[in-house]
Amino acid sequence: MASIEELRNERIRKLELLKKRGIDAYPARSGRTATIGELLETFATLPKDAPVTVAGRVMALRRHGGSTFIDLYDGTGTIQGYLKEDALGVDAFALFDATVDVGDFIDLTGTPGETKRGEKSVLVTGWQMLAKSLRPLPEKWHGLQDTEERLRKRYLDILFNSDVRELIEKKAVFWQAVREFLTGRGFLEVETPSLELTTGGAEATPFKTHHNDFDLDVYLRISIGELWQKRLMAAGFPRTFEIGRVYRNEGSSPEHLQEFTNMEFYAAYMDLEEGKTFTKELYRELAMRVFGTTKFTTRGHTFDFAGEWEELDYVTTVGKITGVNVLEASEAELADKLQELGVAYEGENRERLIDALWKYCRKQVSGPAFLVNHPKLVAPLSKENPTDNRLTIMFQVILAGSELSRAHAELNDPIDQRKRFEEQQKLIAGGDTEAMMPDWDYVEAMEYGMPPNFGLGVGDRLFAFLIDKPIRETQIFPLLKPKQ
Repeated sequence: MASIEELRNERIRKLELLKKRGIDAYPARSGRTATIGELLETFATLPKDAPVTVAGRVMALRRHGGSTFIDLYDGTGTIQGYLKEDALGVDAFALFDATVDVGDFIDLTGTPGETKRGEKSVLVTGWQMLAKSLRPLPEKWHGLQDTEERLRKRYLDILFNSDVRELIEKKAVFWQAVREFLTGRGFLEVETPSLELTTGGAEATPFKTHHNDFDLDVYLRISIGELWQKRLMAAGFPRTFEIGRVYRNEGSSPEHLQEFTNMEFYAAYMDLEEGKTFTKELYRELAMRVFGTTKFTTRGHTFDFAGEWEELDYVTTVGKITGVNVLEASEAELADKLQELGVAYEGENRERLIDALWKYCRKQVSGPAFLVNHPKLVAPLSKENPTDNRLTIMFQVILAGSELSRAHAELNDPIDQRKRFEEQQKLIAGGDTEAMMPDWDYVEAMEYGMPPNFGLGVGDRLFAFLIDKPIRETQIFPLLKPKQ
């Protein structure tokens, strides 16, 4: 069997043959008159003597003496090209035979017709090289088990794997549905900075870089402009949202990546109960628009968005499953319980211990459920619960043992916010790399007055759960380590 290098050299030889004939193997223009999909849709009504030109990649070649059959694919469909020496001309047919390989992009001009077997075809009278491929397409890509190799050469994975193509198309519908759902309810789409002096809106380790012109260190954002969008609430915009990329310098897992797409919206005067109803409507709309159903089985769990959404109390749920009251237990008791349960965790402060204990408990929840009444320590941007100042007014959507959305009755009391930031600053001083950086300019904006508002985030993780894939496989081009 010839090596890749030998096959590549043979194709370069064919490229040189085209050049000797004065033919540009990479022209800037195609003569295409219709996509293959359009041609196939209107095939029955097309005049059989009217010429058409289609363009695409040669996916298969079958040579039979004085005739050649090819499968041409352009992303909208595949059609057969039927080349006969007497119809195409001896010279053009010979040049095609001598220079065209599977993988090349070409124009085919001819008349629509059917073969003796009834297959829709273009009866070719002319052809043009559009892009000569120098490497042969793999023959066994469908059976490739090496996930890293599939992701590394994603363009081939998409070309040969219809499931991957469908996933990418569904994801585009997912984000379009999010956008249309919100704009249809009076939300304004905005853009906020992705380079920040302080990272706000989430608890995660940021990526750090240097701004040469200002000579200062900045961070890639870890949320979709939460503190910026809430400034817009203070500025008088009642409803805003943003869809964009988020960057978190932390570990990878089937649910976590360092770079992904998220959406956050903020609505002035919407309270938590209205937010729950709004969230149910959003999830149901996304499920039906993208997947045509509200029922899903993923990660060993089954749930239905159209059914009842359970409400779980944070402290009570953890207490039932572990026997620990996270509001009253000491740090030592929390750590002992985590060790007893065999739960790995990072950080020794109270916030990290409570959060690790909850993450152990959530694996038992199929959902859909709203987790409510979070301890204030784990929710530094959420309003205080008026009936218990140790808790907050917020919820998380729990599905298949994981958190898929986080929503708050957003804190708009500047004095309380300052105190919360001061607590986070102590955590940072103690070595907690995920604690939230204080943003004192944001507190100043809040002091001018900010209306009560509700905010929610949702993103790639939800899509990955609904399509039941690791989140990395839902990214078109995920980051991979270079080959050694």
